[in-house]
Order: sequence, then C-alpha cells, then structure tokens
Amino acid sequence: MSCLKNRSLSLFESATRVARGGIVVYAAAALLLPGMLRAQAVPSAGSAEEDAIALDRMTVTASADASAEGLTGAFAGGQVARGGRVGVFGSLDHMATPFSVTAYTQELIQNQQAASVGEVLLNDPAVRVARGFGNFQQLYMVRGLPVYSDDMAYNGLYGLLPRQYLAAELVERVEVLRGANAFLNGAAPGGSGLGGAVNVMPKRAPSAPLTQFTAGVQSGGQLYAAADVGRRFADERLGLRLTAAQRDGNTAVDGESTQLGLVALGADFCGERFRISADVGYQDLQKDATQPSVTINPGLAIPDAPDASQSVAQGWTFSNERDVFGTVRTEFDVTDRITVWLAGGAREGDEVNSFANPTVVDAMGTTSSYRFDNVREEVVVTGEVGVRARFETGGATHRLSVSASAYDLESKNAYAFSSFAGFAGNLYAPFDVAAPDANFFVGGSMSDPLVTQKGKTSSFAVADAVGLFDDRLIVLAGLRHQEIESSSYDYNTGAELSSYSDDAVTPSVGVLYKFTPRLSGYVNYIEGLTQGDVAPANSGGVAVINAGEVLAPYVTEQYEVGVKLDLGRLGGAVSVFQSEKPISGVDASGRFGVVDDQRNRGLELSAYGLLSDDFKVLGGVSLLDADVDAKDSIGSPETQLNLGWEWITPWVRDLSLDGRVIHTSSQYADAANTQQVPSWTRLDLGLRQQFAFAGETRVTVRARVENVTDEDYWASAGGYPGAGYLTIGAPRTFILSASFNF
Repeated sequence: MSCLKNRSLSLFESATRVARGGIVVYAAAALLLPGMLRAQAVPSAGSAEEDAIALDRMTVTASADASAEGLTGAFAGGQVARGGRVGVFGSLDHMATPFSVTAYTQELIQNQQAASVGEVLLNDPAVRVARGFGNFQQLYMVRGLPVYSDDMAYNGLYGLLPRQYLAAELVERVEVLRGANAFLNGAAPGGSGLGGAVNVMPKRAPSAPLTQFTAGVQSGGQLYAAADVGRRFADERLGLRLTAAQRDGNTAVDGESTQLGLVALGADFCGERFRISADVGYQDLQKDATQPSVTINPGLAIPDAPDASQSVAQGWTFSNERDVFGTVRTEFDVTDRITVWLAGGAREGDEVNSFANPTVVDAMGTTSSYRFDNVREEVVVTGEVGVRARFETGGATHRLSVSASAYDLESKNAYAFSSFAGFAGNLYAPFDVAAPDANFFVGGSMSDPLVTQKGKTSSFAVADAVGLFDDRLIVLAGLRHQEIESSSYDYNTGAELSSYSDDAVTPSVGVLYKFTPRLSGYVNYIEGLTQGDVAPANSGGVAVINAGEVLAPYVTEQYEVGVKLDLGRLGGAVSVFQSEKPISGVDASGRFGVVDDQRNRGLELSAYGLLSDDFKVLGGVSLLDADVDAKDSIGSPETQLNLGWEWITPWVRDLSLDGRVIHTSSQYADAANTQQVPSWTRLDLGLRQQFAFAGETRVTVRARVENVTDEDYWASAGGYPGAGYLTIGAPRTFILSASFNF
C-alpha cells in the first residue's frame, strides 16, 4: 500500500519468523500492537478500481516500499506491470525508461502456481534458469551472463534474501532489468550481474481486507498449503501482511523430495510527510536426492539426457538452507520538493550440504562421483541513505538524487571430501552406493567453521533525471564511485591468505524520446563492474612474473538502442545491444592481466497485454551472439523463444485456459565448442476456474501440466566461468491447487 497526498506517500513493513513447527511473531509486530489495538478495520472494498479510498486528501494505492512513488500499476491483462524499479531512479513507467525492464506481477505468479523466483523467470525470453557451481543454487542467465541468486536485490538492497532459492510466496513482484547496471544498482557483491539484475518487491496489505488460504498437490504426492492475510488499520495508514507456506513430500522426480517452510510479516505506515516500511522473513528449505549437476569429460560428445522422472542422485545427498532476514525503509519529505530516505537490512543464513555430482566418463553413460560436504554460515548487513530534490532550470525539470550505500559480508565455511578416486555409477541406470567417508581432504571444522571470507562494498552516486519539452525528451545520467574490498582466510587456522581493495567510477547515460504517447525510442550507455583478480604465483606450472599484483576492477561496457510501444491494451519493445566483458589470463610474456573480451550482441523482442477482451499474451524472442575468439561462450544459446497466452472461454463462466511454449536453441558446454548441447522445447498448459462457495467465499481452482510431452532434455550448461556442467530439465509435472478467499 502507499499513501498519497496529491501524490504517493506511505509505508511501513515489519515482520516474522518461523521456528520449525510453529510461527513466532517478532518484536517488530509487538511494537505495532498498541496501534493495532486502537485501530479499527476498514470495510471491504468492491472492485480493484474502488480500492483507492479517500482520507482527507489522501488515497491508498498499491505499493511495496516506503517510496512516494510506490509500485507502478499493472498493464492491461495484469501479468506484467507498467514499469519497475530502475535502481537509484526508483520506480519508473516503462515508456519513460531508457532501459529494458519487465516486472512480473503477483497475479501471474499465483495463476501459474510458480514455486520460486526461477519459475517466474521462465516467462522471460532473455532469461534462462541455470544452477550454481557444485550446488543447487538457482542462477539466472540474463543476456548470456549469470546473475547469482545471492546477487538478487530485495527492494533495492543486495544480500538480504536466501542465498540459493527464494520461494515465490515471499514476493509481490519479480523485476528484471536487462543489461549492465553498476551505476543503477551498484556492483553486485557476489561478482555477477553483468548481463542484468533481478529485484523482488515484498508484499503489502491491500486496501480491501485479505484472508486467503491455498492448498494443493503436485506429482509425486507433494502437498502444499499457504495462508495470506492482510489488514489495514488506523484510518488506512497502518498495514500488516502475514504470509506463511509449507511444502512437503516427493516431487515428480522419483526418489527426490523437498520440504519448505516460510513465514513473512510486512508492515507499512504513512503520515503526512513520513513513510516507513519493514519486513521480517524466515525460510527453511530441505532438499533430498535432488537431481545433481552433471559434468561431461572433455573429448566426449554430449550424451542424451537421462529419464528426467528418475533421480540420478545418491539417496544420501541433501541440501539444507535456513535464513532469517529483515529490512526497514523510511522516507521523509523535508519540503514538497526535497525528500530524504534511509534503508537497511540484515540476513543470517546457515547451510549444510552433502553432494555427489557425477562426471560422465564414456559414451555408455558411465559416471564417476565423489562425496563433497560443506557448511556455510554467513551474516550480511547492508544499507543506503539518500536525498532527492525536484526543481526546474529554464525549460527543464530535474529529479536530482544523491545516495550512498554499503554492504558487509562475513562468511564461515568448512568442507570435507571423500577420495577423489570416486565411485562408479551410470547416468541411464542409476544405483545407490553406501555413502563414502568424507575424510580424505578436509578444510576446517564442520561443527565449528572459521571465518574464511569477508567482503565489503560501498558506493556514492549522483544521478539526475532531466525532462525537456514537456517530458517528451528524458535524460537519465549520473556517476557512481564504487569501492570493493575482500579478504580470504585459511579454513584451518583463520590466518589471512589474500586481500583485495580497489575502486572505480562507473558512468551512465540514457536518453528516451516520446515520438507519441504510444511510441518511445531510447539509447543508453552503461557499465558493469566486478572485482579484479589477484595475479597467481603460477599458471599451468609456469611462474607468473607479476604474482600478487591486484588488478583494477573489471569494467563491462554496454550500448543499447530500442523502441517501446504502448497501445493501451497491448505493449512491447524491440532492443539491440552490445556488451564487452574482460577476460583475465596469462599472456605470452608470463604476465597476468586482461587478455581477451567476451562480446555479446543481441536482439530482443517482447509483447504483452490483451489481443482482445478475453485473450492475453506474454512472450518474446531473444537472439544472442556471445563471442569469445570466434567461439560461442559456454551456456549461451543463440535463440530463446517464449510464447505464453491465456484465454477466457466464452462457454463457461470464469473459466480460463492458458499455455506457454519455451524454446531454447543449442548451446555449448565447452570453450572449444566441441560439446554441443541439443536444443529443447517445452509445452506447459493450465486452466483456472473461479466460483462462489458457501455464500461470500470465493474459490479459485488451478490445474497445470508442465512439460506436457514429457521431454527429456538438458536445461542449461554452465553458469560459473569456464565450467560447462549440465542440469537435467524437469519431467512432466501435474499441479493442482485451490485458493479460498474469505
């Protein structure tokens, strides 16, 4: 929610936690309790258009943070929004943004029964979901470059969300900004984000009272239950939204199981000039015998994908992740033209894993695996502060922003390997072996790990949004000074092994011109930024002549030009881009430094909205040439196509049918382009029926079949620089749920 006084004002988020087996409401809720006891509930509203409620010149509209702008409204059809967060500039309408941004709404998330952010991003033609190196972390390949899930932002702040997997129940929107973004968002602390950024927005209490319960089941017998409750109090100024969900049971992959528990509490409060929001969340994810990543030995052709419905994992493998996180954001209008803001948050995460990722060693599918255990405990603290001023100079309007941000990570780790000689298996006829002892190669104490990594980033940014000719010409420009620091420590002694500290300035300029209210054209230049390397002592057995030298941060340069169309009911965009990313290595003289570049060139087309009153569309195509020395980079398909639709049938009241086709062309799993991963196409179908039950209770039944034709395919290659491990696509999966709105 967002309060407006002739414009948006608003918010206050606050939160919760789940202890295993119950829900514990945090002190944040206790702080709000006195106000709740004095408040009175607001009568339910009618249609969405009637949800704006007048309060002494104030109105309440949809939002998800404490900013004056709030969330942009939904586009026709409700599947995407009219805009999204553009870093330091805040939320902007897509027709006034010289960057490529798509925000997927809660309506789409719920109707597709998406379980995670990765499943939401399956709708984006410029994104494919891959996996982290050696683990089950969701990873998003945007324009052929990775965005690690721990580099995903939460309402603009890095590092606050669960590191490997984020349940969709925790978010109101999933926003994708395609392209480099170091100026807009700051350098991603995990070292990714060169091809794009993913930001999620938390849920807020709507104007009308919300009481929703959902229950469901999917292939394998996995059960699902969720509750979503929202209320507004104190003349609409205070809102509370509680979300809880539980998944438990086997999946569509035989032998694989998942257990997920989560709870989140969001609160918002708005006054005449003051807005504050806060969130607390807890997620506990346990995965057993999950399909592992598969590596193919050099020189072997890529084998056929195995039966996706049968896990090739060892039954004793698992991954457990538990996270508690919280954030507060506040905004104060000093005058009608000057606003200051402050935001901060923290996360504490714990992971315990046991993996056995197989390597295929021959054409018959014979594999070799070894056990790898690890633990990880980390604490992240982050925040930002800023001031924004609106003024005019001559015929130009300005929205000048000055901000500073900081991020701090402390990570404790330990590991243990079994013998690297490994144990045998087969990709097509998997069988269980007893878990080997993980005592061959050990680093640190698994029960009491030491600090092995510290990371700090800080930045200072100046940005101006300039409007000319009655805002027909819009220029977004600015500079960000970024400092990056990191240190690594010995697993066994805690002694410092290496450290890095350097800084860089990243500029950006984007220009958009509105040819008509329905047609905009734009160009932009922007950079990506990642930590430089420290020259190693030797490479390939040869001494490096500048060993120990700290390289300056690597700068990725991007140029983009595009056109955006808004026909009211139907929207879309066409963009062309080029980016160049430095590649480090040792040159002929034995010196370590930047030796090459990866050049990505692409064309993207997207469409969304209503073709008619009863037919929605969402999709597009991405054409990509990711070149390294005339070879395709690992995990970069040349063609990605998404086509989604929804049809409201004329013969049955409130019955909708929907479908989605996802196509990914072939890609390579090695830098030499000798191991080609075949293309794949997947069809998903669904239906939704709404009806009234027992008076005023509204029920929505959703049924969905994903991978209708039960294709066996390799869904992705790589995701970590230089590595070409493969992930197995999901088998045919049936999902059924019913939501009750009381």
